[in-house]
Amino acid sequence: MKNNRGKGLAGLLIALCAVALFGFFGYDSADDIKLGLDLDGGVSITYQAVGETPTAEQMSDTRYKLQKRVEAYSTEAEVYLEGADRINIDIPGVNDANAILEALGKPGSLIFMDMQGNTILTGDQVESAEAGIIDSQTGNKEYVVSLRFKPDGQQAFADATSQMIGQQIAIVYDGEIISAPQVKEAITGGECTIDGMASFEEAETLASTIRIGSLSVELQEMRSNVVGAKLGQQAIASSLKAGAIGFGIVIVFMIIVYLIPGLAASIALGLYVGLIVILLAAFEVTLTLPGIAGIILSIGMAVDANVIIFTRIKEEIGAGKTVQSAIKTGFAKALSAIVDGNVTTLIAAVVLYWRGSGTVKGFATTLALGIVLSMFTALFITKFILNCLYNLGFEDPKFYGIRKEKKAVNFLGIKNICFALSALAILAGVVPMGMRVASGESALNYSMEFRGGTSTNVTFNEDMSLEDISSKVVPVVEKITGEAETQTQKVAGTNEVIIKTRTLSVAEREALNQAMADNFGVETEKITAESISGAISNEMKNDAVVAVVIATICMLVYIWFRFKNIRFATSAVLALCHDVLVVAACYSLFKWSVGSTFIACMLTIVGYSINATIVIFDRIRENLKLFGNRKDLAEVVNLSITQTFTRSINTSLTTFIMVFVLFIMGVSSIREFALPLMVGIVCGTYSSVCLTGALWYMMTVKKNPEKQTKNQGKKNGI
Repeated sequence: MKNNRGKGLAGLLIALCAVALFGFFGYDSADDIKLGLDLDGGVSITYQAVGETPTAEQMSDTRYKLQKRVEAYSTEAEVYLEGADRINIDIPGVNDANAILEALGKPGSLIFMDMQGNTILTGDQVESAEAGIIDSQTGNKEYVVSLRFKPDGQQAFADATSQMIGQQIAIVYDGEIISAPQVKEAITGGECTIDGMASFEEAETLASTIRIGSLSVELQEMRSNVVGAKLGQQAIASSLKAGAIGFGIVIVFMIIVYLIPGLAASIALGLYVGLIVILLAAFEVTLTLPGIAGIILSIGMAVDANVIIFTRIKEEIGAGKTVQSAIKTGFAKALSAIVDGNVTTLIAAVVLYWRGSGTVKGFATTLALGIVLSMFTALFITKFILNCLYNLGFEDPKFYGIRKEKKAVNFLGIKNICFALSALAILAGVVPMGMRVASGESALNYSMEFRGGTSTNVTFNEDMSLEDISSKVVPVVEKITGEAETQTQKVAGTNEVIIKTRTLSVAEREALNQAMADNFGVETEKITAESISGAISNEMKNDAVVAVVIATICMLVYIWFRFKNIRFATSAVLALCHDVLVVAACYSLFKWSVGSTFIACMLTIVGYSINATIVIFDRIRENLKLFGNRKDLAEVVNLSITQTFTRSINTSLTTFIMVFVLFIMGVSSIREFALPLMVGIVCGTYSSVCLTGALWYMMTVKKNPEKQTKNQGKKNGI
């Protein structure tokens, strides 16, 4: 006994030291985390088209290519149109505009020519250019650039190379030959490599120049600045404070409700927070508001895994097992639900990173890191600490809680009422959307990220601090716009402030200029304004939609594979569609602003909801094996939902608490993000408890009518 207590004490001290150590390194690494434009600012570069004003299609194509190009620096980089012939690039987490300009290259004209000066093909016929390293025939490393051409360029290049074997093709950028490789054979497959580079850096420079020269429009740099955070320092400070308070409340809740297991989970969650901060810094993840959503979701899932385990432990103790046996069995029985729920969400995160762009990719990164870490801490760290506490002498079942078998609640009895309520909630939002579209308006209240707006550059007479901009300038602007969606960025080293708002009319622009003059003594001739496009392009929207569709299909296939029943997968996907539609209905009904956080919010809700659904389905699957034909199908479904109901409520409550504190303490832009997230958490819990089991039951009974007959016969005493 003494030996066990010694081991328990030593183990607990090791765990506490690990929490303190990782907490210290996490605190030390916090300053190394890259923050997005919304939280910290970065470099802003404006390019202008050379020559005649390009078409809208050319500008849109160029913008999308630049978006893909700058994602090499940060997935959170923003590229948007300014006026008719300018493109603005905002890259977070950097403060050296010249270094970015040098690495990005000058977007000029690119052509491939023969030695007689005839054009073979132009840069816009190049699909991609990538630097690489291959092994030569002599066994040495060789640095190359791999080119792939678009369909219209493939034939032109094939025809030219067929006639130019042994000759050189000049790659000309802005009138200067940057490479002149020799044609060794006819290139008919649409792909080729350029060799002869002395280093990988030389290959990367050539590839970068070819990529930037393949734009549809020739651009020249107009200006470059270092800009401050969009949301300001106040948003960061309030978010951190809210996160700390919310996390503290969650820990207190876990200890009160789950006693000794709750204490073990709290210590493990402390380690989790330290590790997630260290990993964010180590992987150089750019953290933005949507990224914070991914972390909130992963913390919720970390709590969820612990709740599933502790519920199982209580049940095992209630069934008469010893505490030690209950701990071992509880972890074993909870494993499948935890793995399935987390893997399903991880699949979605991987697909979103693969197919998404911008904020979607940033969200997916933080979510994937959080999921892997939450599984590790729940299944290994919590178990280790719990066993240490048990060895210390906490052996009495009263320290763990006892849960007796409860009478099943008839959730299926209210399924028709729930279906009707869900339909009404969706229609309440869909109908106004349809009416707005019919009258020529947008279906939703799209923010600047989607619909664009007006960018106003104001040069103040003094160097305005970030606090002054937030507390003094923004209220003046919002009094004119009538909206809380004002973004400001301070240009480093100057008195200039960039103010982004919804699209302003001529009268509103004049009113803003006058307000700046009246309130701050600004000279109106130092105020300039340009219309800007949304930072989220149509291509980015399409990327997000395609990513979500693929992720949904992958989740469906995984659930089908794991549960060996397509009806489980179909029910889960239908519930996800329900949650997204209800939250979208709220966006429509209450005219919430739809911006970049809208995508992150929807993805968070999908990840949260699918995890809750998996837990219920896992219990249904287990009970079907346990009872066989001894209980009818409706009883099994009702019992399974009842057994997991406490888990559903407690997990939702802990996540809701964190978001609610963020809503109470955050600035207006943070609250616009937190409010729909709270609605989504409630909606996801409701659909998992009230809809998914009912949908699965109805599809199963419809597929196998004999089960319904058998069940009815049991009720009638046959």
